[in-house]
Amino acid sequence: MRRSVALRLSAALATGALAAAGTVALSTSQASAAATGATGYATQNGGTTGGAGGQTVRATTGTAIHQALCSRASSSTPITIQVEGTINHGNTSKVSGSSCNTAAGVIELKQISNVTIVGVGNGAVFDQLGIHIRESRNIIIQNVTVRNVKKSGSPTSNGGDAIGMESDVRNVWVDHVTLEASGGESEGFDGLFDMKDNTQYVTLSYSILRNSGRGGLIGSSESDTSNGYVTFHHNLYENIDSRAPLLRGGIAHIYNNHYKNLNESGINSRAGARAKVDNNYFKDSKDVLGTFYTDAAGYWQVSGNIFDNVTWSSRGGDTNPAGPNPQSNTTVSIPYSYSLDGANCVPNVVSQTAGANKGLKVSDGSCTPQNPAPTPTPTPTDPTPTDPTPPSGTNLSLSSGAGADGSSKASGTSYGNVRDGNMSTYWSPSGSTGSVSVKWGSATSVSKINIREASGSAGAIGSWRVLNGDTGAVLTSGSGAGVISFPKASLKKVTFEITGSNGTPRVAEFETYAQ
Repeated sequence: MRRSVALRLSAALATGALAAAGTVALSTSQASAAATGATGYATQNGGTTGGAGGQTVRATTGTAIHQALCSRASSSTPITIQVEGTINHGNTSKVSGSSCNTAAGVIELKQISNVTIVGVGNGAVFDQLGIHIRESRNIIIQNVTVRNVKKSGSPTSNGGDAIGMESDVRNVWVDHVTLEASGGESEGFDGLFDMKDNTQYVTLSYSILRNSGRGGLIGSSESDTSNGYVTFHHNLYENIDSRAPLLRGGIAHIYNNHYKNLNESGINSRAGARAKVDNNYFKDSKDVLGTFYTDAAGYWQVSGNIFDNVTWSSRGGDTNPAGPNPQSNTTVSIPYSYSLDGANCVPNVVSQTAGANKGLKVSDGSCTPQNPAPTPTPTPTDPTPTDPTPPSGTNLSLSSGAGADGSSKASGTSYGNVRDGNMSTYWSPSGSTGSVSVKWGSATSVSKINIREASGSAGAIGSWRVLNGDTGAVLTSGSGAGVISFPKASLKKVTFEITGSNGTPRVAEFETYAQ
């Protein structure tokens, strides 16, 4: 164990920092808040809603979590899994099914989407057991503790990462969690919160990361720069040697975090990464911002931070701290709205809000923690469409410059069948869910589509989303086939994504209209 972690860990243990989840209960109604309220970059690229709108189940073992994933109609059927109790190697087994890809000894969220995992009741503790997110999207993890995950020694899980993401992961919101270890790499631990191999649109909020040699990283090497668009806000980093976080390429927004006892380095921006660092409070720490352990420079934009008893190394070789008196060397444009607490009140706000079992309290920028807003009753953008009669006007899908593509197609079907004007031909996904798109060579105004099901398949289409295929933004969502309206959009591609079905979907025609 590195000396710095070891000296402070004994004090942490004495105060119960590594105890199981606390006594503040999270009720079922509070747990429903997990389906709404994402912040930061997780709100972009279509947003992050997890299992909103789907079934809610309860799990007290890791095996039950896997069973819930594997019992869905498809790998994208929305589900919220409420977890209570201690999840460990003894109760986490591999479960097989067409809607899942699980493994023993780790909570495996692989090749799936639209899932929320939220701790309820007396708390959820993942003990020596990591959470692995791979080739997945639209995931929420909230109100859980993950502790003492090892990559060496016994038992091992998830390469030593408390929460790890890799391989084409999109839209993950991790909120009000506690991630902790009991030392550094020599004791078998790795990162608390790692992202690599094309992971994007992630937010870590109101969480505690402590007692570890490594806080977390974005990018596994200097060449792994496909990651980014990550927000860190209102988190506590305490007794961490380095990587708070380590950034390799990409963009990160880091605001209103409380850093205590960063022993060797803190925010390490390198390999072209750009970080916007606003209104954080750094205390009793060393080299809290800069480029370290490499000559591949990174960049930062700083404002409003407080440096309380922070020491800085001299610059030279592969040590390039931003301070003393850090200055901006880049600019970063943030595409979402957010409210900044003043840095002077960050320690108090974070102490009342960050971590599991704090009642999901948040801040609105007033320096006063707030209870979570009640989950609003969703208002549909349109009534469930049932009218098979097309709108008036020209079907733009039949224009000479139009084309079609999609996510998958069943044998004997074609994407082009949805725009051939023939109700006897159709497209089906290779499974029970999938997407099909109509596209044009130049921007086209669209405000209505008409999804016409093939003969004999009426009612097979369940839940769906309509996406701006250029940006991934969700234009509207609902269920059932028919006429679907949404605010007019100028785009080159519009996508109809089936997220739930009652049989085998067969789309005969995907008509598009300007109005």
